Amino acid sequence: MVIYATFVSMMKYYTCITTILILFLRFSFTSLAQESLPSSTTHQIVRHTYYTLSYSEKNEQAEWVYYELTADMVRGKQKRTDDYRPDDKVRTISAQLEDYRGSGYDRGHLCPAGDMKQNLQAMTESFYLSNMSPQDKYFNAGIWNDLENKVRGWALTKDKL
Repeated sequence: MVIYATFVSMMKYYTCITTILILFLRFSFTSLAQESLPSSTTHQIVRHTYYTLSYSEKNEQAEWVYYELTADMVRGKQKRTDDYRPDDKVRTISAQLEDYRGSGYDRGHLCPAGDMKQNLQAMTESFYLSNMSPQDKYFNAGIWNDLENKVRGWALTKDKL
């Protein structure tokens, strides 16, 4: 029964990942101001300096993540910090490191660390667990990574997404 419940839970996560991906692609091609964010079904908008998200306590992850990506951000030199931690701005308490321990899933960035290379604050904010989604390691290192790299390429040619 535990395996089935875990499978059902993970299918919900993959459904959420698909929704986030569709929203990400939809909003990547428009120039939205922070005031024009998508609606939040959770009524929990969390604003960080470099990105904003709608947090779903039920799913322990973001419903969507919004940020503008520029060529300068992609060209940044800040090294990865890997300082994964709970997000103290989430009023209902964000996902915790224990949620991932032994799960077999990666902590997959929604706002990628590779997009936040402009400075230390941007990089470290990308490691809040509210910005993570459980991802199969092959998905995270495969098609998801390919998508992140494709989007960074677009930012370099379009100057801003």
